[in-house]
Amino acid sequence: MGWVTVTFMTTADASDGTPPLPATWTPTVAPGPTAAVKPPAPVRVSSMRGLGAFANVFAIESFMDELAEAAGVDSVAYRLSVMPDPRARAVIQVAAEMAGWGPQDKGTGRAKGIAFSRYKNRSGYCALVAEVEIEEEVRVRRVWCAVDAGLAVNPDGVVNQVEGGIIQATSWTLKEQVRFEAGRIASDTWDQYPILRFSEVPEVDVRLVGNPNDPPLGVGEVSQGPTAAAIGNAVACALGFRIRDLPLTRERILAAML
Repeated sequence: MGWVTVTFMTTADASDGTPPLPATWTPTVAPGPTAAVKPPAPVRVSSMRGLGAFANVFAIESFMDELAEAAGVDSVAYRLSVMPDPRARAVIQVAAEMAGWGPQDKGTGRAKGIAFSRYKNRSGYCALVAEVEIEEEVRVRRVWCAVDAGLAVNPDGVVNQVEGGIIQATSWTLKEQVRFEAGRIASDTWDQYPILRFSEVPEVDVRLVGNPNDPPLGVGEVSQGPTAAAIGNAVACALGFRIRDLPLTRERILAAML
């Protein structure tokens, strides 16, 4: 049976005297036989676009913001302080510059959130800032996204893929959920399974920052995870408290407030 250890990394002291900050968890898989266990499921399931990255990046990057808050450091500065990869640092910096990132007040009902990931640790780099406004429900007003895909053979196609992923993930993050009753899917109509409407689509700005001398990297699913996490982080700042379950519906927000 294989095993996995998790290593907690820290960086050296920053030049301004800030203490070492927690960095990343590096999974290390030992050699040897492994076994897969597939528990019985009450319903048939299938893959979604982005596979596990959507939920995993939402969790990881939400926690990165919590670590930044615990350290008393800005979310962008914190990520840069623990990120050694220059390409990752570049997309984080560009996305923050595109969005005019700066200090924010919590609990005002409007805020920006940032998130980053490299899809499967081997495809394109994506950093994304989402601006949300919360009244009766969450509305994503604008999204700024920086992507490093290396050589973009078809730049317009790359932008289209990223924009589509952002819009699709915004719908997942704010609205979409499958409900079950008595072991069966109950959300079998559009009234019971709402999706993002055209009137709710945010303004999206995508910038490609890759070096054409680098090999091409996949981009089909790079933006889904960062979109969810950036929206979640923005909502946490706008509300003054964090919601850890998706989708971020009005009912879930009201329940968290009680």
